[in-house]
Amino acid sequence: MRAVDTNLLVRLIVRDDPKQVAAAEAFVAGGAWVSHLVLAETIWVLDAVHERSAAQLAAAIEMLLNHEQLSIQDAEVVAQALAQFRARPALGFSDCLVLEIARKAGHVPLGTFDRRLAKLEGAQRL
Repeated sequence: MRAVDTNLLVRLIVRDDPKQVAAAEAFVAGGAWVSHLVLAETIWVLDAVHERSAAQLAAAIEMLLNHEQLSIQDAEVVAQALAQFRARPALGFSDCLVLEIARKAGHVPLGTFDRRLAKLEGAQRL
């Protein structure tokens, strides 16, 4: 299966360049894999560059999870991170994803200095 990079995923979501959108859609038409890193970078770009709200970011993640041609790395982990992010959007999606990856790997507690993240089960404030 093919894999996608951040800029390709951003084009699929933002749809701001018709030529690149068409190329991205053609590339993923046969199926493509999205890593956690690419997903986290994509959400950062949507937030920092395209100034999307937390609700819009959550909707984009949900769209990717439900996309017929995309296979998200550990989709169940991403879905759990999305649920955490929706409950506490001030955390940021990447923090929620880091915690859920650690949880799946059996490596909790996740040590953090982040007061907000430390409020989640499985995280420990140092």
